[in-house]
Amino acid sequence: MTKRERAKKIRVILEDLYPETPVPLDHKDSFTLLIAVLLSAQCTDVRVNQITPKLFAKADTPHKMIKLRYKQIENIIRPCGLAPRKAKAIRDLSQILIDKYDAQVPPDIDALEELPGVGHKTASVVMSQAFNVPAFPVDTHIHRCAERWKLSSGKSVVQTERDLKKIYAKKYWQKLHLQIIFFGREYCKARGHEAEKCPICSWI
Repeated sequence: MTKRERAKKIRVILEDLYPETPVPLDHKDSFTLLIAVLLSAQCTDVRVNQITPKLFAKADTPHKMIKLRYKQIENIIRPCGLAPRKAKAIRDLSQILIDKYDAQVPPDIDALEELPGVGHKTASVVMSQAFNVPAFPVDTHIHRCAERWKLSSGKSVVQTERDLKKIYAKKYWQKLHLQIIFFGREYCKARGHEAEKCPICSWI
């Protein structure tokens, strides 16, 4: 079986298991999605979804966010980890959005990556899920699965993203991104993974 044949079979399995791919992070617009994705760094989506309602009740727009002090934001988001750094990034990027983008999240990946606390993965998620622009953000689940499935060398997330984009047509990127994350959490975990019981690893 060639890599492309294997990739197609994997996509069929994922489509069968996850025909619907709801966005895991609760949000109502591009700004709240941006903040939620930023908070999800080294934190579970479940935890983020427990914390963001408290934060967004106080500030769900850039103008409201800059009215909060760094310490206020930090105290709310503390359960998400890295609270001081994330609080500073959230307040600072809110000010930048006001100053440079009329308080709107720019639908431009380069502009997003220039914001404090926003790396390539976060920017890609926002482009894909908020603006429906094809992107293939690679998180730890996707990085792990792509290596196990021999779709990428797994040397870096950058390489994994590049490899997956070569294998799969652009029209599949957004859905596959979420499907692989869901699969990685349910069947292809980092610890305690039993390849013989995995719907994909069992035949690779």
